[in-house]
Amino acid sequence: MCASGRPITLLLFCLFGSATSSPVSIYTPAPPLAAQISPPSPSSTILPSLASPSLSIPPFSGSGQPAEKISCPLRLSPPALVVRFGDPATANCSVQRTGLSLLGWAVSLAAPEATMDCFLVWSVDRMSNWSVEPMCYALSEQGGQCHIPLPLTVYKPPDNVSISFVNHTGPMRADHQYTLQCTVQDVAPVENLTVTFYKGQTALGSQRSNNNTEQKTPVTEVFTLNISPTEEDDGVEYWCEAKLELGPEGPRLPPVVTSPKLNASILFGPQLVCPSKLQVREGESLSCEVRGNPQPSVTWFRDGQVVALPTRSSREDAGKYTVLAKGLLEQKNFTVEVEVLGGSGSTSSCDRHVLMALLLVQMISCL
Repeated sequence: MCASGRPITLLLFCLFGSATSSPVSIYTPAPPLAAQISPPSPSSTILPSLASPSLSIPPFSGSGQPAEKISCPLRLSPPALVVRFGDPATANCSVQRTGLSLLGWAVSLAAPEATMDCFLVWSVDRMSNWSVEPMCYALSEQGGQCHIPLPLTVYKPPDNVSISFVNHTGPMRADHQYTLQCTVQDVAPVENLTVTFYKGQTALGSQRSNNNTEQKTPVTEVFTLNISPTEEDDGVEYWCEAKLELGPEGPRLPPVVTSPKLNASILFGPQLVCPSKLQVREGESLSCEVRGNPQPSVTWFRDGQVVALPTRSSREDAGKYTVLAKGLLEQKNFTVEVEVLGGSGSTSSCDRHVLMALLLVQMISCL
């Protein structure tokens, strides 16, 4: 117990209006007027009833000063509480000096009985209320009181996070604008929510919720981001991540829920992946790549005639070729000038081997 027996006796003596006949005078404060009574917290908070139902508790004051100028000697551990909905929660309130006769919690969920000890624990087995506002209070031996609120955040990770395109399905065209949409379902508190959009492993941007309604119960929030994909984005995966930023009092690893991957199909082409002047050696194949989505159909022409490209080039294959590529979006003609260089890599290699064999035979004949 924080209060000695003698101060409590004096307090009871003052409350019941007892007087002493000894020469030593004891000052007994008059009961406060109704206009002087102030609640310890917002008007909706009601302290537990004391032993005497007729006892009115004025604001705590140590020396006649206004209550707001007096430091309340109460301490909370932890100073702020972050708890997941449905999980247990515990907080301790303690007094740092003597002179207070009663310690209690004013809370709508699992309020413990007031005590005359130096500390009092508030504990719940399952957090089942979204709007709990715990407050620890203490009564002084002079009939005053002080209080301190416990900041409490009740959170819930999203049930589901999904990503889609707004008003669009199927393949997209290169260099056109589209809108990605990330939907976060049943999350609380929404003001602590951050959503990040990704293309592959590259973050495209992060957004915070702009919900200013101070909504404490779970809500569904939608975030959007405009993108302009290029042909290099064909086959990439878009996805989004929802994270609850709960501060230093929250979990060591913030709750994170990610969406499934959304594969992007970009319509483009046809594109010729080949130089306008192509050099090959005799014996090498003649080929050029034409890219597009979907894959374009390709036809080669020489002197106005459809030809098949040779797998082993000769000098007769040199000249100008026309490539006709047909894609889903358009068709294009490309011109390629082919130059065939004399001597292939395979022939030169064969000649080297023959030369080495002849040299070896000559060396043996000299022995």
